[in-house]
Amino acid sequence: MSVSAPRNLQILTVVTAGLMLIALGLVFLYAPQEATMGEVQRIFYFHVPSAWVGGLAFFVTLLAGIAYLRTGDDKWDRVGYSSVEIGVTFALMTLFSGMLWGRPAWNTWWTWDPRLTTFTILLLVYFAYLMLRQGIEDPGRRARFAAVYGIVGFVSVPITYFAIQLARSIHPVLFGPNNPDAQGSGGPLTPAMLQTFFFSLFSFTVLYFTLLWHRLRLANFAERVEQLKAKMMSA
Repeated sequence: MSVSAPRNLQILTVVTAGLMLIALGLVFLYAPQEATMGEVQRIFYFHVPSAWVGGLAFFVTLLAGIAYLRTGDDKWDRVGYSSVEIGVTFALMTLFSGMLWGRPAWNTWWTWDPRLTTFTILLLVYFAYLMLRQGIEDPGRRARFAAVYGIVGFVSVPITYFAIQLARSIHPVLFGPNNPDAQGSGGPLTPAMLQTFFFSLFSFTVLYFTLLWHRLRLANFAERVEQLKAKMMSA
């Protein structure tokens, strides 16, 4: 197993860095200032893509869990575990960027709104995934547990997404009719705002796959080290 990254991964990493720089330029130099929210509205271009990547990462964990249960191949366990780590990271970014936006928009860092409450539960679900699997020493049992947990735990993702449609909420609705009770949602997005948003969304998606590839390489190295240690101890 080569220590240096594959050429395709090196190219993807450079492309990802370029995309993120362009996204930053669009956010701060191209997108106009929103009339109601002002400069704080620019958090939107990071907040929503971070939430999207978190949901995507947990969906990949769901698919990896199904694949592991069907095949028993350990690589799917590593995919699911790696994706949860990335998903939790982006979910935390969503949480903190939302708090930064909520302070001027809602005049508070936090409120037990249905979206925020279900999002907190989602975070706890995946924190528990990371903690519980560390407590299982048998690799096969750990992988089966993680696969089932990753499938069941994904239920928290659609519940969080639809919370603002199903319950009275002050959280703005991005797609669909806006909630009349929402506060700080601002006006409709201009074409330049939409272009910036979708480019940022695309860039964050590419960033996720780049990070996943890097994380899987680390997981493969760790697996190889464990195999070598087991071989040396049995010799």
